[in-house]
Amino acid sequence: MTRNRYADLLRVVAISGVVYGHWLLVSVTYRHGRLSGVNAIDYVSWGRWVTWAMQVMAVFFLVGGYVNAGSWTEHHAQGQGWTLWVRDRVMRLLWPTAAYIAVAVIAVVIAQAAGVPRAELAEIAWLMALHLWFLPVYLLLNALTPVLLTAHRRWGFAVPAAMAVATALVAVVRTAPDLHFVGYADYLFVWGCIHQWGFAWQDGSLTSPRWRPYALAVAGAALLVGLVASRTYKVDMVGSGNTNPPSIAFLAFAAAQSGLVLAAEPWVSRRLTGARLWRRVRRLNSVVMNIYLWHFVPALIVAVAFYATGVIGQPPIGGARWWELRLVWFALLTALLVPLVAAVTWAERPMLRLPGGIGPTGWWSPVLLVIGIAAAAQSLATFAVDGFAPDGGLPGPALAGFAVGITATLLTGRVPKPDGDDHRPQRLEARDDALGDTGIAVTMQFDQEPGRTREH
Repeated sequence: MTRNRYADLLRVVAISGVVYGHWLLVSVTYRHGRLSGVNAIDYVSWGRWVTWAMQVMAVFFLVGGYVNAGSWTEHHAQGQGWTLWVRDRVMRLLWPTAAYIAVAVIAVVIAQAAGVPRAELAEIAWLMALHLWFLPVYLLLNALTPVLLTAHRRWGFAVPAAMAVATALVAVVRTAPDLHFVGYADYLFVWGCIHQWGFAWQDGSLTSPRWRPYALAVAGAALLVGLVASRTYKVDMVGSGNTNPPSIAFLAFAAAQSGLVLAAEPWVSRRLTGARLWRRVRRLNSVVMNIYLWHFVPALIVAVAFYATGVIGQPPIGGARWWELRLVWFALLTALLVPLVAAVTWAERPMLRLPGGIGPTGWWSPVLLVIGIAAAAQSLATFAVDGFAPDGGLPGPALAGFAVGITATLLTGRVPKPDGDDHRPQRLEARDDALGDTGIAVTMQFDQEPGRTREH
């Protein structure tokens, strides 16, 4: 399918918001020989309103729905089934994540050998893992895309509307004694609802006629203002207030944000026709996944190198001097992140030669894929909650579960080529997904004309 330049730009803008938002809101500190971190929002009276400008994860899921709808439609039309397509999407996320986890584990082992206090190590390792919460949800939505897209084509906007109603019902049910765990269903309902809007963007039903994205923005803004003004929900859109689990207020915020984003598409797309700007967007988009995974590492390095030595001061959070030093903080972290991402991207190149799948295929292939996704998602959720060193030790069960997840996914088998030549190895290629081109994807080459490639 034709590549949507605006979707690529949204990834770049969104990842920039995530990175600089985390660098601003998660204030790393070094006190009395101990590295720690605090939420800067708690120290800035008006800081909670700033989260309305920095919360951009809805854009990722919106773009994810757009890309997944187009990719599944194209590949399914070419005869590709659920197992191979989902494995393609899953592995492009799991391989780069596996590299990040491996480095984190090595760092924990080194820190243990160096005698880092267990409590301090646990806190640092949690900071390095908290952003992985995104991946379990997205893995699940990838697996459900064929079903959800079918539902969209049959019932249209009734599907996200039902998810929104379910979100509100969950909010009521979870207030009952011993039923707070029900709230976790909103991870599927809220993010799934935004993902469905991506389907509607892809087929044009949300952008034609042109008043529809404006209507979505106005409806979302009205609901959000009402919920916040009534003090039913908190103002902040980052942290536990409205995102853990995501609330109906967050869904209203996402509706307003998504509507505005889609309303701006025609105007912005006209300015993406220039070759120079497009090359820059493509270049940045190609490393979005690695930026997302590794952006907390520079914060740790700078804090140890400059805070511990006293080169950079640590004035009270929210004061004038603290805000001035944020510019220095951003500059240093950016200067470290650029070569770090370049090095990681280079180091991951051997993954392009890894097999897409091993062993024979059969009835067990989709079963193994379900097991693999479930194991990987559960482990990633555990990392996000507990970190890479809960209580100062390695999370053995979570690491084992992640290994099981990747192994089971690989054992879904090699898929024979359409021409019957089953002896040529499948290739892994860097292809497009909701987090950019750097994810490693299992792909099959379908009767393409020589010299031509398909973008999706």
